[in-house]
Amino acid sequence: MKQILVIGPAWVGDMVLAQSVFKQLKIDQADCQIDVAAPPWTLPLLARMPEVRTAIALPFKHGELALRARWQLGRQLSATQYDQAILLTNHLKSAIVPWAANIPVRTGFKGEMRYGLVNDMRTLDKSLLKQTVQRFLALGRAATQPLPDPMPQPALVSYPERAASLYQRLNIPHHPQAVLALCPGAEYGEAKRWPAQHYAEVATYARAQGWQVWLFGSAKDQDVTAHIQAMTQHQCVDLAGKTTLTEVIDLMAVCDQVVSNDSGLMHIAAALNKPLLAIYGSSDPQHTPPMSPQAVIEYLGLSCSPCFQRSCPLNHLHCLQHITPERVISHLVLTHAKH
Repeated sequence: MKQILVIGPAWVGDMVLAQSVFKQLKIDQADCQIDVAAPPWTLPLLARMPEVRTAIALPFKHGELALRARWQLGRQLSATQYDQAILLTNHLKSAIVPWAANIPVRTGFKGEMRYGLVNDMRTLDKSLLKQTVQRFLALGRAATQPLPDPMPQPALVSYPERAASLYQRLNIPHHPQAVLALCPGAEYGEAKRWPAQHYAEVATYARAQGWQVWLFGSAKDQDVTAHIQAMTQHQCVDLAGKTTLTEVIDLMAVCDQVVSNDSGLMHIAAALNKPLLAIYGSSDPQHTPPMSPQAVIEYLGLSCSPCFQRSCPLNHLHCLQHITPERVISHLVLTHAKH
């Protein structure tokens, strides 16, 4: 039985995509055991991935070297006697724990000065591996192996029955209307956020069709969800900052359709196989697409796109402003509400 330690990514969306490599590892080596070490805020996702045996919190602040603490954690993990470590991150710090754990095969892409720490060093050809998920999958296979075709799709486990227990606390109406989920935030920056006014117009349209509209997001998204609420006369259910990531998964599982920016919540919706309209601005849908046959992408592909900037360097945000609410509404199937 092969034991594998994966050093997971810090972004929620990337962690969802990482499930593809966990699934492929199980396909290639059915009896392998996969543990994942990652930042604490990603652990609720790992709890919903049946391929993962144990989720291990990396208790380090962003950018913190914490050399001694990483060494100590590695020494603790050495007792498990892992056969391989797979590093899905490219920075030097992420290589310290597997090295200290004395894991014999430590696989990762050539990144910061990790020679010796990473002894199964791969060279990343971005022209061949355009997508983040392809890069993850390449690390999960031997250097000579091709990518799997088709690639495994992320599939988070959800418990929709648990959503009903949250309704009273979150002031969600109990009558079983159809639900449109809107995800107007994006941790990365404003250049990935479709305008709040546009979201409000979509919400107003959905409410006119007899649908509930739930606004999802973290505490950092409360300003934008409050703005949407103000523009819709408080006709939405504002969940921003009121739910754990586990609760988000179960609540989104009972939604009928989702409209989202390119964000972690977008990837969660895709991994729940929800009908999804994904909106891209400064980022590239060829790089981090939602992995779901139910997803439709709105992306203008302007001459200045993708710039991958957090804020529009040209100060006009045309890549998002010019995706009209009508264009998004045309993709939605809001023909009737549940009764």
